Amino acid sequence: MSTLQNKIDFVALVSVTMANSNGDPLNGNRPRTDYNGFGEISDVCIKRKIRNRMQDLGNKIFVQSETRSDDGFGSLSERASSVMKDVKDRELYAKKACETWIDVRTFGQVFAFKDTKGVSCGVRGPVSIHQAVSVSPVDIESIQITKSVNGEKKDKGESIASDRMGMKHFVRFGLYKIKGSINTQLAEKTGFSYEDAQIVKECLRTLFVNDASAARPDGSMEVVKLFWWEHNCKDGQYSSAKIHRSVKIELKQDVVMPSSFDDYNISVEKIDNLNLEVLEGI
Repeated sequence: MSTLQNKIDFVALVSVTMANSNGDPLNGNRPRTDYNGFGEISDVCIKRKIRNRMQDLGNKIFVQSETRSDDGFGSLSERASSVMKDVKDRELYAKKACETWIDVRTFGQVFAFKDTKGVSCGVRGPVSIHQAVSVSPVDIESIQITKSVNGEKKDKGESIASDRMGMKHFVRFGLYKIKGSINTQLAEKTGFSYEDAQIVKECLRTLFVNDASAARPDGSMEVVKLFWWEHNCKDGQYSSAKIHRSVKIELKQDVVMPSSFDDYNISVEKIDNLNLEVLEGI
């Protein structure tokens, strides 16, 4: 595999329709919003979905969801020990971890477990992702739901057991902007290659494939556009902030409350001598 030589920036536009884009456990699992009503999706949530897609594409990942474990290990400590049981040097430990798992050489990882025989290390990954924020404030709707059967035996005189009642929250519509970059200096340290960058690109383009649930029905979350810039040097010709700002998103005239991606005008400011690839998402 070839070493990543040039810096990369990217922006993904994600539409959310009647779905809980990222529930907040500290707020009754309501979709995350800031104090001004703009929707948010945490960077941790986005990285989880990228890892899942990496796994779907046949790559070995270290941070696996419990329900998606493909190697029989129930913890990160067990997974690390299975590969690193005879490694005692910190630099060799980090190097082997990066060679083994694509998500480690992509996002980095802290290795500090009881059974590592005193070896602990941290890996800084080259791919950084911002918390996604909606372009416009989002309207959150909540409905009460009931189950058709009781999960627990109801008390005497109780008509409906309390466990049959619940709430469901969703964003009516929101267009979210995911921003990120790939740093070549850190890529050299972890062994992150140009081929790995192409995997990240495909994972972003197909971010919600195999991600359907009751909170996110299939088709309710979609990557509508992916903008991918490849610089011609290691440090980048322009700052990531300038690149990310070049994607202009404005509501169409007379649209007050957007209800679809088509309610926005999307344009990209041309930046001299910078290669831009625009992809349709899924």
